[in-house]
Amino acid sequence: MKALIVKEHGPLDKLLLEDCPDPAPGPGEVLLDVKAASVNFADLLVIAGTYQILPKLPFSPGKDMAGVVIATGDGVTTCKPGDRVAAQIEYGAYAQRCVLPQQNCYVMPDNMSFADGAAMGIAYATAHFAIVERGQYQPGEIVLVNGAAGGVGIAAIEVAKALGATVVASVSSEAKAAIAKSHGADHVVRTDMPDLRNSFRDQVYAAVGKRGVDIIVDPVGGDVFDASMRVIAWAGRLIVIGFAEGRIPEVKAGHLLVKNISLIGLQYSAYRDRQPAKVRAAQAQLFDWYAQGKLKPHVMNAFPLTQYREALEVVRNRQAIGKVVIDMQ
Repeated sequence: MKALIVKEHGPLDKLLLEDCPDPAPGPGEVLLDVKAASVNFADLLVIAGTYQILPKLPFSPGKDMAGVVIATGDGVTTCKPGDRVAAQIEYGAYAQRCVLPQQNCYVMPDNMSFADGAAMGIAYATAHFAIVERGQYQPGEIVLVNGAAGGVGIAAIEVAKALGATVVASVSSEAKAAIAKSHGADHVVRTDMPDLRNSFRDQVYAAVGKRGVDIIVDPVGGDVFDASMRVIAWAGRLIVIGFAEGRIPEVKAGHLLVKNISLIGLQYSAYRDRQPAKVRAAQAQLFDWYAQGKLKPHVMNAFPLTQYREALEVVRNRQAIGKVVIDMQ
């Protein structure tokens, strides 16, 4: 099989496409013929050696994939040879064959493509856990999604709409505004306006009123996070997912106290490892919504394996709208 291998951490030219021996599944494990893998920003951090969880060198990176089960080890009950599955793992998805724990494999709907299965992965699970588990969404609430044209952003729009929420999407360009609207956003506000601190609040209030928004899903951080704090409703919840803008914001605790605001962190992979049954239930709901046509990931491009560097560079350079996928075959 061919696999992308990191032998030493550093820039993308340290990632090499090599021939490797096929792995074999052990007890409780699944051997997957990987058809598609999606690119997450965290993969770039793993390759560079700056992520919080780093495997022992050498290794194949990649966290999201979809493919066909080739073989299973003893005791596997979540899938069988021949099943089409989406799967998630801490690393190893950028290989044509991957062994992973059975609890990380989810049988896909018949109408789901491998590209969609890989693209949904962590992005849609993160959105679901942000809004349902951490945000404790209640019917009739308003959800603000920052970075709404990214992988998690589009997923959060669609998950919130599937739940019946009113969705406000924040984006940084007209092209991204069109993408957010096409995936169901009720209102769009712009983050590329002068005086963001005030213009953001003015736009949100014009869209939904001065009460503000109940849940904020924020993978952006920086100035967008700061502006978002000014539009959260009484007893609102702000879910911290990441810091794509680069600056990790700081919060004055007095603001939380005065408005009964909950500031909540989310690292989805911790749920995958600690509470796999809860993750499986969320995946089942996501797959049901996909089968009903309520969810449709935006796959910006599917690069062939030989063009893996171009795929990663799109994400590294912040040019991705929706998800970038690598065709592993």
